[in-house]
Amino acid sequence: MTVRLYDSRTQSVVDLVPLVEGEVGIYVCGPTVQSSPHIGHLRSALVYDQWRRWLSYRGYTVTLVRNVTDIDDKILANAASASSDATEEQWWALAYRYELEFTDGYRALGILPPTYEPRATASITQMQEIISRLIENGHAYVADDDSGDVYFDVASWPSYGELTNQRADDMAASADAESRAKRDARDFALWKGHKADEPESSAFPSPWGDGRPGWHIECSAMATRYLGPRFDIHGGGLDLRFPHHENELAQSSAAGLPFANHWVHNGLVNVNGQKMSKSLGNSVFASEFLDEARPLVIRYYLGAAHYRSTLDYHDGALIEAEAALERIEVFLDRAERRLEGTQFAGQGVELVPAEFAEAMDDDLAIPQALAVLHDQVRAGNAALDAEDLGGAAVIQGRVLAMAEVLGINPMAVEWHTAAHDPASVALAALVEKLLEDRDAARKERDFTSADRIRDELAAAGIQIEDTPTGSHWSLD
Repeated sequence: MTVRLYDSRTQSVVDLVPLVEGEVGIYVCGPTVQSSPHIGHLRSALVYDQWRRWLSYRGYTVTLVRNVTDIDDKILANAASASSDATEEQWWALAYRYELEFTDGYRALGILPPTYEPRATASITQMQEIISRLIENGHAYVADDDSGDVYFDVASWPSYGELTNQRADDMAASADAESRAKRDARDFALWKGHKADEPESSAFPSPWGDGRPGWHIECSAMATRYLGPRFDIHGGGLDLRFPHHENELAQSSAAGLPFANHWVHNGLVNVNGQKMSKSLGNSVFASEFLDEARPLVIRYYLGAAHYRSTLDYHDGALIEAEAALERIEVFLDRAERRLEGTQFAGQGVELVPAEFAEAMDDDLAIPQALAVLHDQVRAGNAALDAEDLGGAAVIQGRVLAMAEVLGINPMAVEWHTAAHDPASVALAALVEKLLEDRDAARKERDFTSADRIRDELAAAGIQIEDTPTGSHWSLD
């Protein structure tokens, strides 16, 4: 068993060889909590939840660190713009309010909580230590205009650009900070001196004057604080490769930190073929998205494509996901009912098939893994149709194992409450009443009425299955 992943730094699929046998440390760039989460944030968090679940299934002890950037230029700006003469929202209050929205979205999709979820403001000391080391090593400098700014000296680090295979001489100016007293337009901020128009609460004391950290130094400090100077995997969205991850790698390496062995990046989300952006007005926010379908359906949809591919959200996408998930649900429900009370009930060993494992080991090839899952569902239904209860039990165990690894097991407790929304409850009550009427008609040998009820339900997309234990229904 060898898990392989695509390393963005080498641009190749490589074997994952953990630094410590049996353990994997993963750092994921989490949200900058400046505004409400959108569908792209959910997808990114889900991708690393899938990695974590698979590595755990493979026997690794996984430490997953996902940070929260709770201080940033945009957080300060958004807090200021949200305030008025009548009301004022502190930057830290705005950050926490949005952090809770992210947490709600993660929880709704069954994304496991990270092992650690540090906030940037809790690691200021560690950031300053790295900055001091960079200055001592000649790779950073304090601006000479008394602003209190500290910049990374890109020209001092010949390897700058290695993550994204760029030459420093071909790069545009860094846009992460005002130029003020930069020596080179490509240099980026490690520490930002406090400005007169910024709240006093956003200024932290430092050897270079009161101020706050630059964005990039935050992740270098938090990753090494919680995983050590060298760790296995650094993950994040494809949009973070440059400049954020490039800058992280440069400053960490220049400070003498080995940093990440592998870099993994998930693809972005388009909407109807267009890049999702505020300027286009096509952002799909998490709260709206989660109202479109059951959370389990949304998890299936967001996790069905290969994690490195671009996911295009379009009209009908969730309907397709609902239909695919429904096939899994119907089989598991049917198998549980038919096997109940027989010698085969609960006898299926919950192990994933070899073909599924091979796909997951191959850079988390979930589309191929899902194909195996649906093939097994079809085989399971055929076994039930043929009254091959032993075979059905074996397949039931495999399907449960695969669905559990992917976090889409509809039989899992966490999804039960989500399925009992008012509309689902109302539909179930109406269908169950019609099934009672149909059963009564059949007992009275009124087959015309019984067939009429069956046909009306079928026309509404409701499939009826008559079994020795009674009639059962599902959405077709």
